[in-house]
Amino acid sequence: MIKLQDVSYVRLGTQDLEGATHFATDYLGLEVSERGKDTVYFKSDAREHTLCYFEGDPADHTAAVEIGSRDDLSSAAAQLEKLGHAVEIGTAEQAEARKVREFIAFKDPSGNRIELVWRPAHGGQRYHGVRDAGITGFSHIGLCTTDAPRDEAFWTQVCNARVSDRIGDAPLLRIDEVHHTIALFPSSKPGIQHINHQVESGDDVMRSFNFLNDRQVRMVFGPGRHPTSSAKFLYFEGPDGMVFEYSSGVRSIADELLYRERQFPFEPKGFCQWGAKPDVPEFRK
Repeated sequence: MIKLQDVSYVRLGTQDLEGATHFATDYLGLEVSERGKDTVYFKSDAREHTLCYFEGDPADHTAAVEIGSRDDLSSAAAQLEKLGHAVEIGTAEQAEARKVREFIAFKDPSGNRIELVWRPAHGGQRYHGVRDAGITGFSHIGLCTTDAPRDEAFWTQVCNARVSDRIGDAPLLRIDEVHHTIALFPSSKPGIQHINHQVESGDDVMRSFNFLNDRQVRMVFGPGRHPTSSAKFLYFEGPDGMVFEYSSGVRSIADELLYRERQFPFEPKGFCQWGAKPDVPEFRK
């Protein structure tokens, strides 16, 4: 079994690197940690980066997940190859570009590009965003799935993820005590469906709602509260149609023996207990 530890970063292609950088800093509230010829790295916590925009196809998405050791990385590559997933071994130059010691890459059953990384770099300087959005760190990702039960089996049987709750057939998966780190939402195509940053409080969610609304950023869901994770949330649209989320107060599942996964309806009340209705394709039937 592949032992996942935490989401590490996402890489997103864009044809407007300057515009994406402006959004990530001035609107989203991240900090530029490094600029390259055709890449910009952003940090949201103690890690060297958690988001990288690069000049390229806006449909080119990569999600990276940290694993614990070089042996785990080698074992994961062998397991994936055995299951028929073509595995790419990252070169030293590619690893340096990702701020990790080593990595492998493959595609999950839906075609999402996943990188398993060993020893992602942490920085000596504290994260300090351009604006005070209250961000405490990069927390989770939503992935598109073309077959939710099949992909759930991959993440829970090939990897060590566990189902916390389901909304319809969409599983919310945890790899530690946090309610979910990866969520799978039905779609006709692969890709990262949304990117979540935790903020300190519900007040931060509301401050960002007003800040972004005043600047005519498109709101696609919320403010609201998830009945699954109990988190207060706000979803909004960023460059190239990517959906970003702020949330606060996510549930922690400390006792694996006592917790039982729950089933929620795939309709607005399954996503928000306050009555907000999502304007997100993957959240609608």
